[in-house]
Amino acid sequence: MTTHKEHAVTTGAPPATAELRLTPLASQCGAGSCPTVYGTDRATLVVQGYVVAGENTDVDVPGGEQLVEIPVEVLLAAADKIRGQA
Repeated sequence: MTTHKEHAVTTGAPPATAELRLTPLASQCGAGSCPTVYGTDRATLVVQGYVVAGENTDVDVPGGEQLVEIPVEVLLAAADKIRGQA
């Protein structure tokens, strides 16, 4: 089983309550109403997709987090765009 503690990463990002500016990197439909990967103004990513119930997986999802499913093509397109910005 994968747990949050096994994969905890400290980003130094501001608390989730701080205002966040999103820039679409890749989307399945281009309108922001479908699976999309966004870059943020604090060097992180936000993923919009379909919520996956933790009880349907072997992952222990702590409060404040959700599992999100997106098409592989959307993630790869976002990675290509990020690589192009470097």
